[in-house]
Amino acid sequence: MIGLVAGTEAGAHAARLRALAVLRVRSTALAVALLPAAAAVVLLAGTLMGRIPDGSVGAAARPAVTAAALAALALAAVVAAVVIRARPALSPTVPIPEETAPDLYRLVRDLADRMDVPAPSAIALTPDCDSWLEDRTHPAHRTAPKPSAGGPGPGQLLRRRTAAAPVLVIGSPFLWWMRVAELRALLAPVVAGTGPSAHPDIAAARRFVRGLDAAVAVAAGRPLLAFVGWTARVLLRSCREHAAEMERGVAAAASERAQTVDYGLRVVAQEQVGLAYAGWDRLLNRVALPAWRMGRWPSRLDAGVVSALTELSRRDRLAEGFASRLGERPACDLLEEPGVVDEAASLLAARLFHGGPPEPGPDWSPVSWSQYPEEVVDRKWRVEAARLHRVLDLLEDVLDDLTARAPAGGPALPVRDTTPVPPTVARVLDRLTGPTGPGVGERLGLRLSAEIARETGADGARSPRAGEAVCDPGLDGLAPLFPLQPPRSGRELLTDHVTAMICCAAVDTAGAVPGLDWLDGPSLLVGGARRADLARTVLCLIEDGDGEPLRAWLGEVGVRPEKPVRLG
Repeated sequence: MIGLVAGTEAGAHAARLRALAVLRVRSTALAVALLPAAAAVVLLAGTLMGRIPDGSVGAAARPAVTAAALAALALAAVVAAVVIRARPALSPTVPIPEETAPDLYRLVRDLADRMDVPAPSAIALTPDCDSWLEDRTHPAHRTAPKPSAGGPGPGQLLRRRTAAAPVLVIGSPFLWWMRVAELRALLAPVVAGTGPSAHPDIAAARRFVRGLDAAVAVAAGRPLLAFVGWTARVLLRSCREHAAEMERGVAAAASERAQTVDYGLRVVAQEQVGLAYAGWDRLLNRVALPAWRMGRWPSRLDAGVVSALTELSRRDRLAEGFASRLGERPACDLLEEPGVVDEAASLLAARLFHGGPPEPGPDWSPVSWSQYPEEVVDRKWRVEAARLHRVLDLLEDVLDDLTARAPAGGPALPVRDTTPVPPTVARVLDRLTGPTGPGVGERLGLRLSAEIARETGADGARSPRAGEAVCDPGLDGLAPLFPLQPPRSGRELLTDHVTAMICCAAVDTAGAVPGLDWLDGPSLLVGGARRADLARTVLCLIEDGDGEPLRAWLGEVGVRPEKPVRLG
C-alpha cells in the first residue's frame, strides 16, 4: 500500500512539475511582450528625473521605443484576446443528464469516493470505443444550444451542457456490450484522472495549451490574424514536450490509484475492449455504411453491436465463452431509457463517420433492424443494378458508335438499333465473358466511378467540406470527421454492381430474399440460408472473363438470367 501511494504521488508530482514548465512558457511570453514597455518606462522616468538630458541618445530613442512598446502591447493584447476567447474544440458527444441515468452516476461517484478523487461533474457518450475526461469550463462552452425549428430530434432529446469540469466521456458500445462490473473496472483509471485534473497548476497549464491550439485554428486562413497564428504555434512548440510529459504523469498517477479497484476485472474488461472494437468496426463498415449511403441511419447501432459480437463469438473460436457473459446485467441497464440514448448515439455516429443533416428528414430517416433488409439491402441492390444498366447503355453507345464508323473510302455500316435493351443478367454475362471481358470490365469500372462521383457531387447535402472543424457538440454543418472507407476502385465497384444485379434477379425469379448478416452486412438468403458463394463466381467473371461458374450458380439457385430485373 505504501508503494502504491508513493507511485501515485510520484506521477502526480511529475505532472505538476511539467505543468509549472508549461506555465513558465506563458510567463516568458508575457515578459517578452512587456520588455519594450519596460524600456519605454525607464527612458521616460530617466527623462523626468533629469538623468537623461535632452539631445542625448536616450532622449532621441525614447519616441521609437515608446512606439515599439505600444505596438508590442497592442499585438500582445490581440494575441491574448484570441487565445482567451478562442473556443477549444470539444468532442462531439451525447450528454447524459443525471435524471436519465441515476444508477450510472451512482456507480461513477462510488468509484470516485473509493479512490478519494473528485467525481466527474457530468457524463456523456461518444459513438466510439474509447473513454476519457474532458474539460468543458471554457465560457464559450456554457452557452445553451439553439432550439431546432422542426422540434427536438434524437440528437436533442438528451442535449444539455454543463459548466463544470471534467466531464466523463464513455464509449457507447461499452455500455451495451460490457457487463456492469466490467464497465466499473474499465472506468476506474479514467475516473481516477479527476484527482490530478483538479490541481490548479495542471488545470491552468491545460487551459493555456488548449487556448493556443484553438487560437491556431481560429487564425488559420485569416491574413489579419497571421501574427496571432505564428505566435500561438511558436508557444505550442515551446511547451509541447512539457504538456505531453504532464499528461503522461497524470495518466500514470491515475493508473496507480485505480490499482485498488477491481484489478482482476480490469484484465477481463480490457479483453472486452478489443472485442468490442472489432465488432464495432465491422458493424460500421459493413452494416451501417450501406444504410448511410442510402440516406438511412440505423437507429439502434449499439444494440446491433451486441448482435454482431454475439455472432463473432459464435464463429470465432478465440471468442468462445464470451457469449456466456450475456446472462449478466448489461451496463446499458444503468440508463433509464437506453433506446432513446442509443438513437441519439446512432445519429451522432452517422454524422461523425459519414456526414449528413443534424436531424431526421425525408432523405435522412432512421431505420430499424427489422426493416433493414427491405429498406436498405433491397433498395441498395436495385439502385446499383439500375446504375450498372445505365452505364452499360452508355458503354454500348460508345462501342457501337466506334464500330459503325466506316473506314476511309469504305462502305457505311448500318446504324444501331435504338430499341431499349432490358436489364438482364444475361446481358451482363455476354459483355463480361470471353477474351474481351476483362477489358470491358475495366471500362465499366471507370464509368461507374465517374457516375458515382457525379451523383455524389450533385448531392450537396452529403458532400463533405474539406478542412471543416467541429468545435461544438451541436455539430451544426458537420462534414464527416472520420470517413470509414477510402474511395473504392473501379473493379470493386463493378463487383458490387454485378452482385447487386444478380441478387435482384434471384429475388425476382428464384424466391430469394434480402437479408442482414451482422458481420458482413447485406446478404442474399435462398431457402432461408445465406449464399456466400456468389462472391467467388462474380470474381471469376470480372477478373478472368469466365462466366461458367456463375452460370452454374444461377442454374443451381434457379435464377433465370434472361428475365428482366426490376430496377425500381
